Amino acid sequence: MPRKSPSRSTRPEIVTLDPDNAGKMKHLGGAASDNWNAHLIGKLVAAVPGGMNPDDRPFLLQAVVGGQLGLKPEDPVEAMLSAQMIAANAAALDLYRRAWIQEQSFEVRTRFLALADKAARTLAVLTEALARHRGRGQQQITVKHVTVNAEQAVVADQVVANGRPTVEGGGGDEQRTDDQPHAKPALAHAPVAPLPCTVEADWAALPGSGR
Repeated sequence: MPRKSPSRSTRPEIVTLDPDNAGKMKHLGGAASDNWNAHLIGKLVAAVPGGMNPDDRPFLLQAVVGGQLGLKPEDPVEAMLSAQMIAANAAALDLYRRAWIQEQSFEVRTRFLALADKAARTLAVLTEALARHRGRGQQQITVKHVTVNAEQAVVADQVVANGRPTVEGGGGDEQRTDDQPHAKPALAHAPVAPLPCTVEADWAALPGSGR
């Protein structure tokens, strides 16, 4: 006979929103509801070494709350990232401590140090993620100037002198690259021999020239 799947209750779950729960601990969990804020802090305390010990828990609670206040989360995303940063930092430091216990063998010490390095790299990644989240919406705008005169045109990092563009890296005073923001394009006029003019040469032959 085929096995019957266990019956599941179809009764809907009810979530009650307490209007008095106005997020008084928002500076810790970033949310407008203290149900979430208290939940996050409770999980954070349990995630640090000694957090499950009833004797150590009161001190650790004060410590992680102080850490969250120092990181100043503005929303739930920042609060989660800052909480994970605190937990990763606590794990890294505890693993470093364990690595230097005198009774440890070289192999065990090496293993603890490798795990501590992973926790430290995780902390660095979380720190960068928090910085990117806080810097969202900022834009970097680069403005490039165009200078044009009779013999020379400068566009971005290319200099066109007397109709002959100079190639980047080709040398000369007219070279300008983005890697040298202090460099300024040469704007001096290159001496150019005057072109012969047929009208001037035959001016005396023209009637009424007055010459």
